Amino acid sequence: MTVDDEPRREARGPRVSVAFCPSTPLLVPAVAGRATAETAALREACTEAVGAAMAADPEVVVVVGAAPGIAPGARFAPGDAGSLRGFGVPLDVPFGVPAGPGGRPLPLAHTVGAWLLAQAGCTAVPVGVAPGGLAEILADPAGRTAVLAVGGGSARRTVKAPGYLDPAAEPFDDAVAAALAAGDAAALAALDPDAGERLLADGVPAWRAVGRALAGRPVRATLRHHAAPFGVGYLVADWAVG
Repeated sequence: MTVDDEPRREARGPRVSVAFCPSTPLLVPAVAGRATAETAALREACTEAVGAAMAADPEVVVVVGAAPGIAPGARFAPGDAGSLRGFGVPLDVPFGVPAGPGGRPLPLAHTVGAWLLAQAGCTAVPVGVAPGGLAEILADPAGRTAVLAVGGGSARRTVKAPGYLDPAAEPFDDAVAAALAAGDAAALAALDPDAGERLLADGVPAWRAVGRALAGRPVRATLRHHAAPFGVGYLVADWAVG
């Protein structure tokens, strides 16, 4: 790259952009049914965050999320697809293009991520990875890259939450929200995975992966949503990374 090329590259946006969205299927209207004020606000925040990440005109979009049993090096590609039939909705979600005959099933996080990208009109090539595979991709990106980190906060925020109440849940989510708002990659990388597992915060592996991959780089951050209307922490943010 010549010196003259650099201003043009910078003018097209950050080299890496990140959107953080929860993995809840309530984002999908067919699953949630009529939107409540809480789900409407969450969907709007996710739309804004994903839109901000896509505004950088990425050439590749990486969807990162954790799931029980997913191999550390697992990858998903166009032709794979997820299903929301387990939530009572006959809806299949393709990963970038319609599922092929050899397509593999997507975990929930990647299914929600694929739905969010489709709603955003994303035309970039999607790559799905487990958290352990993110650093390798971002170490030497092939071009402008967007990351969609899919996962939520603690599911133990109230007595009616899926995991019942844990007093540590709210402070834990508050710390994550502060890191997202500050663009503090080091704080995300330092999240305690054992605490995340105990508090049923399925976003911790993806957040830690983003933090490790982007530590030390300048970040412009926007926290768009931090709430727990159903006893589960929903955090939405976007980063532009220099």
